[in-house]
Amino acid sequence: MQVVKHKLAVSLAGGLLAAALIPAAFAGKSDSVTGTVTDAMCGAKHMMEGDPVACLRACVQKGSAYALVVGDKVYTLDTKDKATLAKLDKLANEKATVKGATNGDTIAVSSVAAAK
Repeated sequence: MQVVKHKLAVSLAGGLLAAALIPAAFAGKSDSVTGTVTDAMCGAKHMMEGDPVACLRACVQKGSAYALVVGDKVYTLDTKDKATLAKLDKLANEKATVKGATNGDTIAVSSVAAAK
């Protein structure tokens, strides 16, 4: 009976360790990416005629997320931080450097700054 309890405790501890490591293995890689601030709906080409900044802001107002165009790739910027959102609004249609965890086409934003 004692051996069974010991094996169960070891198995349980190993399972908990594996469960703790799984999120780290699937977490995005932290990067610094520079591109043009846009919105996820329009991407590189704004749909509204005229001012691209007005289009970007209208799309964000209607629920689109901010995005970053880097070459041919468009990254959706994932943030709920009001200061970061305000900075993205200020940098609308301008070059910016975004730091955060990338996961496919999404960046979980940790900071935003005007590109140098």
